[in-house]
Amino acid sequence: MAMNSEQILARLIAFDTTSRQSNLALIDFVRNLLDDHAIESQLVTSEDGARANLYATVGPDDRGGVMLSGHTDVVPTTGQDWHSDPYQMKIGDELLTGRGACDMKGFIACALAALPDITAGALETPLHFAFSYDEEVGCVGARRLVDALAGFEVRPRLGIIGEPTSMQMVLGHKGKLSYRVTVSGFSCHSAYIDSGVNAVEYAAALIDFIRGMNQRAQAELTDPSYSVPHSTFHVGNVRGGTALNIVPRECEFEFEIRNLPQQDLHRLAHDIRHYADEVLLPDMRERHPAADIRFEETSHYPGLHTAPDAAIVRYTRGINPVDTLGDNVSFGTEAGLFDEIGIGCLVCGPGSIEQAHKPDEFIARDQLELCDRMLKNLIRSCRDGTKLG
Repeated sequence: MAMNSEQILARLIAFDTTSRQSNLALIDFVRNLLDDHAIESQLVTSEDGARANLYATVGPDDRGGVMLSGHTDVVPTTGQDWHSDPYQMKIGDELLTGRGACDMKGFIACALAALPDITAGALETPLHFAFSYDEEVGCVGARRLVDALAGFEVRPRLGIIGEPTSMQMVLGHKGKLSYRVTVSGFSCHSAYIDSGVNAVEYAAALIDFIRGMNQRAQAELTDPSYSVPHSTFHVGNVRGGTALNIVPRECEFEFEIRNLPQQDLHRLAHDIRHYADEVLLPDMRERHPAADIRFEETSHYPGLHTAPDAAIVRYTRGINPVDTLGDNVSFGTEAGLFDEIGIGCLVCGPGSIEQAHKPDEFIARDQLELCDRMLKNLIRSCRDGTKLG
């Protein structure tokens, strides 16, 4: 018996797919649903085989169609004050509560609930499913999927990334680049600081420079379609030193850049590395030749900048019952990665980002209903062969 989106959502929430844990049990559940409708799927796994992306196509394989994309991982519940079991969906009159309810198992549930309708008749335009792993830790899994898709002779033309936007169509989001920086100095007794190289102080100088980049970026470019209208620079944690009376030999910190997609992310990072290499490091090595500043990239994904008259926007406006363009968002999605290989994307999905990552995460029933309606319209257009461009 076919399940509706609410029933499938309850099943999906029950899988603890916290990022960097295996998502294979959930993927097996999805593959079985696809198999029940005679839909073949393929996996693109992580290096260790513990996690997998799933990709499937329904309809003709000689042309590109519309891709429905979502990530299967969720953020941890550790330290959060939940009032119900986060992995057992709590059913209320209007709200459905559980980890991943809106971010973003709700969209995946709607896509899977549409399978009976999708397979009820022939499609002129293919539908593609792309479900990824480890999005929450830097769009890790989608990179492997994108690499695989880039080698396909035929790949999707358009993509709807179902992150929670209250079903509004979001055309842009910022990119992100993050680093771990290790500053290595030279340790000595704090009574004789001229004999040492204080790693914490040089790290502080670099952190201050990174903080100042916010003002430089704001002066260079702003985009009022974002609630934070400029590229941002943020230091999230710092670790260094062992005792007050010891000049610290090492200090480590992590920082991120969230860039407007119109700005070159790596150029912004280059300015920071140039200051470290050309200003701080020579001074450090005058004191001790082994001093060093090392940068390790820990995550990176591109932004999205879709034009309001792009094919994906025209197409989605024709099927979405919420015919509203939402504000651009500062959080990242996998849309920019797919866009880089020629799949025109926007972000549109049920639920509100205001509920994501929080205790008692929920999605409203009427949001699932709106998404179900959009997908019914999508299937009708694919059956009719509505032009994608």
